[in-house]
Amino acid sequence: MIARRPHTSAQIVEVTTLDEGERRAMYALYERYYESSSWPLFAADLAGKDRVVLLRDDGGVLQGFSTLAIYQRCFDGAPVRVLFSGDTIVDESQWGQQALAFAWLRLAGTLHAEQPELPLYWLLISKGHRTYRYLPTFSRAFHPSPAADTDSDLGPLKDFLARDRFGEAYDSAAGVVRFAESRGQLRPRYAEVSEAHARLPEVAFFLERNPGYVRGDELVCLCKLATDTLQPIARRAFLAGARTAQA
Repeated sequence: MIARRPHTSAQIVEVTTLDEGERRAMYALYERYYESSSWPLFAADLAGKDRVVLLRDDGGVLQGFSTLAIYQRCFDGAPVRVLFSGDTIVDESQWGQQALAFAWLRLAGTLHAEQPELPLYWLLISKGHRTYRYLPTFSRAFHPSPAADTDSDLGPLKDFLARDRFGEAYDSAAGVVRFAESRGQLRPRYAEVSEAHARLPEVAFFLERNPGYVRGDELVCLCKLATDTLQPIARRAFLAGARTAQA
């Protein structure tokens, strides 16, 4: 008999509302998949975020999370709003679930509806191909991409936002954030890429652009979050979030 995956649901909360037990549970899940980190480093990074998407099963056990920072910058004389994705972890028993992704997309739609006059961008750093694959799943135009003609004009804004956030740790030539010492890297078991995955165009591209991911290097990615740039399934969740904001 095939075991059924436990049902999960996602909740978005302010980081400041997390209690010590929730923070420790997040780190325990993070540490299961990443090495070369520590509780103080994780806690300091979390303190720099605004919200977190928590994925829980019916028993209330944490099965995943994604941390987010929301802020505004001025680029080429015009304001832009940024949704920055920090750590995103999903327990392997829940790989393939959609609750966390849909909650994230609804939040993005809500943020866009709050200030529709400001373009909203998703800044993502990826130290694993599973994270990078969210981009083609969500968006039709992102940078960098295996399709060279997909919104290459995002490059300058991506570089600006990466330098703004990571300073000298950002290598603009490579498009990668590279710290002097790893601040977290996938454990060897999870860093391995199967032959089947390696044949996927987006995975092959990620491995080519970020060969240092095994050391914790992060590929910097950017896409615009708008109804005309999202894939159909992502657009529906995005619009649902927008309607919530307008209600």
